Amino acid sequence: MTPFYFGSPARRLFGVFHPASPGKPVKAGVVVAAPFGHEAIRVHRFNRLLSDRLSRQGIAVLRFDYFGTGDSGGSDDDANLDGWAGDLCEAHRELLRRIGDLPTTWFSARLGASVALRAAQQSFPRVRRLLLWDPVVDGRAYLAELGLAQVDELDLAYCVPDPAWRRSLQRDPLALSAESLGFSIPASLREQILALQPGASADQVVCPVTVIARDKDQAVRQWC
Repeated sequence: MTPFYFGSPARRLFGVFHPASPGKPVKAGVVVAAPFGHEAIRVHRFNRLLSDRLSRQGIAVLRFDYFGTGDSGGSDDDANLDGWAGDLCEAHRELLRRIGDLPTTWFSARLGASVALRAAQQSFPRVRRLLLWDPVVDGRAYLAELGLAQVDELDLAYCVPDPAWRRSLQRDPLALSAESLGFSIPASLREQILALQPGASADQVVCPVTVIARDKDQAVRQWC
């Protein structure tokens, strides 16, 4: 496992490369694209273990942080789905520079899946497959879910919760969508997320896609 920085000087990205285990011929590559905010923290260990197991099977893996997140350059204000799609393409090229022209899959969860769909259209060489875990295809519902999680955490953190928080969500489910569990959601990112709709991304599918989702997620069913 090798941590390193890559990308242009103006957009430095932090990555971790998991080469194929010694003695194993490299069969393929995988780029792991993180979700957003607290979900990226919660899935971090899973992604680390997944990368280790794939490397033992002869599959090289690159995990990375988008610009403005994790250990990459930038700040919260730089959060942008289009910019992150470019970061994913840069990570794709970086992996291929290390392993050669081998079939490569992108694995991404939640909002990272939306980033992967955006990026797949501009990937070169073309990504061979997308594996999307619980993808966000309904941006409005996603922001409402983050707002509710924000209030749940505030209720736990304060010895005397303020009922006004939940009343504000009852009036407008997006009333608290400028922040989620300590992570800022700038206005530009918020608008991009709101534009995500179950029927809006179908033309972005440019390669085989495997989707892992909850059985009752009707938005994902509609998208599929």
